[in-house]
Amino acid sequence: MLKRPAPEQTALEIVRLDELVPKDHLLRKIDRVIDFSFIHDLTAPLYCPDNGRPPLDPTLMFKALFIGYLFGVRSERQLVREIEVNVAYRWFLRLKLTDKVFDASTLSQNRRRRYQDEAIAQSIFDRIVEQAIRAGLVDGTVLYTDSTHLKANANKAKFDVAVVAKSRADYWDDLDAAIEEDRAAHGKKPLKEKERQPALKETKVSRTDPDSGYMVRDGKPKGFFYLDHRTVDGRHAIITDSHATPANVHDSIVYLGRLDRQIGRFGFDVGAVGLDAGYATAGIARGLEDRAIMGVTGYRNPTPPKPGMMRKSAFTYDPEADAYRCPQGQSLAYATTDRTGYRHYKSDPAICRDCPLLASCTSSASATRLITRHVWQDARERTDANRKTAWGKAIYRRRKETVERSFADAKQLHGHRYARFRSLVRVRVQCLLAAAAQNIKKIALCLSPKPKTAPA
Repeated sequence: MLKRPAPEQTALEIVRLDELVPKDHLLRKIDRVIDFSFIHDLTAPLYCPDNGRPPLDPTLMFKALFIGYLFGVRSERQLVREIEVNVAYRWFLRLKLTDKVFDASTLSQNRRRRYQDEAIAQSIFDRIVEQAIRAGLVDGTVLYTDSTHLKANANKAKFDVAVVAKSRADYWDDLDAAIEEDRAAHGKKPLKEKERQPALKETKVSRTDPDSGYMVRDGKPKGFFYLDHRTVDGRHAIITDSHATPANVHDSIVYLGRLDRQIGRFGFDVGAVGLDAGYATAGIARGLEDRAIMGVTGYRNPTPPKPGMMRKSAFTYDPEADAYRCPQGQSLAYATTDRTGYRHYKSDPAICRDCPLLASCTSSASATRLITRHVWQDARERTDANRKTAWGKAIYRRRKETVERSFADAKQLHGHRYARFRSLVRVRVQCLLAAAAQNIKKIALCLSPKPKTAPA
């Protein structure tokens, strides 16, 4: 029989807040397995112990921020409104139904006055990773690294054109030593002492957020972006590192330094790494070999020559003679090693002038073909060969299930398509907290008992 609902809720009910939260709610699983008590001791030095007004509890504040990242609430004002009406959020934050929720400006003022760098966010992220390690969810044997872009909070029409220096690679010092060693082995004089300076380039600089980088990549949107360089563990795709840079910083620039940080911070014994083609450089290949780590990188198509010209692959390198052999059989002998780390191999113009392939081989007025080879090219070729082995194919295949899936979840579920704030420091904090929230969710789901299914 159809009845009309009562016009008002006048009945007095006595309930516990715990009874109103579903037993299988994600926040219940997180609260059961994640220990957030370390946040209080971690942030205590930033607060005065015996003077001033009582602050917002830092543990409550960061747990509230994690709620925003877990459920994709990008606006902090909207987050506060959600906490006011969502019983599960209140239960997770240990707020009673009648407790007043903090104002959204409390979060922004704390960020402006107290949490001015990424140190606390980095420490919180590291502690969460350590909890995953203790739970047996991370072993650090195989790591996968990639980057994704976040649209900067900047107007792409407001910019200045400036000449800026490119980023400095992690391995420059090692490369300088390798260049001097290679020149000495070939009987060449040492290069004149000159401090290596990054190359200059003309680029657009945002007036709204000068820290962002103007990105121009094939298949990517043009504009001002940041890059989140993320590493995940191969076992359960727990994120072990997150580092934001402007979008005009190449993936390979910061890779080795961040890898060393993970090894030093967590004591990983890394056996292999899976990387996409953006990391297929001679510097990274040599760095991985120096660290006794097997690298598996994607295929990187070399820059094609001008139409109608012969590719470098048509020339065969002879390691014993340290020379290249052209399709007509001429040997291109070693000439020098330049300051950028490339050996030069040149042909004999007297032979080339009578060659039937001259027109498709070189456009040089002196009829000389120049082939360059990096001093660490041998390491690059050995790393490329790993991709063709059975275990290399298996490792590379797992990329889409680990780091690529991690980025997909971050963008689809956790609001990671856009930079919420301006400045590199604040974007780094965003990336670290978003990664920590994903780890918290992953740990909770892995350690929570699976529901029993009824037999068919």
